Amino acid sequence: MGGVRAPGPKPAPPLLTSLPYAQFKRDPRFYVKYDGFWGAAALALIAALEFGGYEAPVASFDPWVLGLLPIATYLLIMAHVFIHNASHGNFPKPINRIMGELCGLVVLTKFASWEIVHRRHHRYTDDPVNDPHPAERRYWPYAWHTLSRVEQQLQREYYDCHGDTPAAHRYETFRAVWSFGTALFLLAAWYVLLGPVLFFCVFVPASVLAGLFVVHFNWSGHNAHTVDGPIAPINLDSGYFWWGNRIFFGIYYHGNHHKMARAFNPMRVKIREGASTEAEEPG
Repeated sequence: MGGVRAPGPKPAPPLLTSLPYAQFKRDPRFYVKYDGFWGAAALALIAALEFGGYEAPVASFDPWVLGLLPIATYLLIMAHVFIHNASHGNFPKPINRIMGELCGLVVLTKFASWEIVHRRHHRYTDDPVNDPHPAERRYWPYAWHTLSRVEQQLQREYYDCHGDTPAAHRYETFRAVWSFGTALFLLAAWYVLLGPVLFFCVFVPASVLAGLFVVHFNWSGHNAHTVDGPIAPINLDSGYFWWGNRIFFGIYYHGNHHKMARAFNPMRVKIREGASTEAEEPG
């Protein structure tokens, strides 16, 4: 008689269709491999461009170059919008991971960091300790804290998943340096690809403006832009919020997004009165 077969180890999540968090949660050394891959890819691109005789598309500054800044800013904001949706699995599954990774390269964070930090935001919304960017009334301090807390929250997520031990702290110290180094390789690849004129006159300022816009939609989307309103996800659709929703797929319908994160455009969904915040999506 055959007995009940003991369950074997869980299979590894599929590389190109699962979200990075599923791999991060399963493999304590995920980040070293992940960042190492993108660092090597960036160095390979730099080498190919340098040794292949590549020339930047714009060799010297001309005032018309500044006309590219609004276009680049819009495209970078859209990259943030798309990586946001990819972090929730909102693209068709065969392309979701690819879209997330491509947008991560454009916005310089890499997809894994964006997704892992954003999951914590949904899990601990406006928790002053565990939310990577809990809302606060003043915009500029909030913008700084949003940036400065990213690494701290990545480390907290590692300890939550893999244990808060001295060995884990040593590993995370190394991983932080490793991640920062590979990010510099990615930045260098953009510099070589675009050339100094487009890099400094278009890509860098557009990246800063797009980042400030993302901070703004999180800040106002949690009602922190009001003087004394409750801090909580809210839908906004008047004034410039109205325009933002039509241009950026309902980005200021943040209340709807926190209740139905799997909606690509939260402006177009109907939420039942009193519906609870949607649980974290599976990887």
